[in-house]
Amino acid sequence: MSYQKPPFRVGLGFDVHRLKAGRKCILGGVEIPSDIGPDGHSDADVLTHALADAILGSVGLRDIGHHFPNTDKSIEGIDSQIILAKAVAELDKHGYRLVNIDAAIIAEKPKIGPHIAAMKTRLSKTLGIPEDCVGIKATTNEKLDDIGAALGISTHAVALVALK
Repeated sequence: MSYQKPPFRVGLGFDVHRLKAGRKCILGGVEIPSDIGPDGHSDADVLTHALADAILGSVGLRDIGHHFPNTDKSIEGIDSQIILAKAVAELDKHGYRLVNIDAAIIAEKPKIGPHIAAMKTRLSKTLGIPEDCVGIKATTNEKLDDIGAALGISTHAVALVALK
């Protein structure tokens, strides 16, 4: 029995980072003015990381921690847009193209809403899709748990891909 690639596939991504005073707050490739920012090995862009994981997962690949391990000193502080571009390149290798992405950022701080348009513009360039194919929403955690206490930030993301 021969395998025929499905015409569409979906991937799911999630990322979470602690917030740390004095760190830059980069989300969707955009620096957001804030006294706190996500802490991590790279620029800790939780939105871009969740999107990259969704894209990689859509074609059955492992997460960005496998492709960009936090033990690799050569990529410390890496711009997460590079990670995202490499995830999109993997789609091409597997015969797929990105159709659209959608993401929800969950954070009490900083306020995300005023920066969504800039994030959509930046991400559409990296992803190679129109801005109207980039969905970004922001919500709080209603002051529940560590994210609600402004100790962390997380993102859920999905990606739809189609055969080229």
